Amino acid sequence: MKVNLKSGIDKLLFGMKQNDVTAALGKPDKNYKDEDDNVIFVYNEQKIRLTFYQEEDMKLGYVVASSNALEVFGFKLIGRKVADVKKDLATKGITKYNQETFDTFENYFNEDNWFILQTEFDEVVKFEIGAIINDKDEFDWKFPVKK
Repeated sequence: MKVNLKSGIDKLLFGMKQNDVTAALGKPDKNYKDEDDNVIFVYNEQKIRLTFYQEEDMKLGYVVASSNALEVFGFKLIGRKVADVKKDLATKGITKYNQETFDTFENYFNEDNWFILQTEFDEVVKFEIGAIINDKDEFDWKFPVKK
């Protein structure tokens, strides 16, 4: 599963609607609404959770994934030491992170590409990526709008 920074993962592009996603991945194993009335799709086999923002006309805006098949720039993410992943990403110019700690978890947030490496026991266990907000303070949707 290839991470396309600022755009999405594999064939999933930020700005897709629910029917676009089901056309690409099939019916989700689970779907529900969160406390903000966003729609969440869960795909067990792909180990991926998708959030469609209610305030943005139900467009795909956030992805949480934990599949061992995840990679960015050809580098695997899940199950590797965070220091090694950060070293790989640094070769592509990604070096700035805000770090937060919660119990045994640490999050490394890269604002330029709007992603989080979530670690536990010094190993990447989850990858989160969100749609980019542009200079006009609007989402930079990547999925072409159908006319």
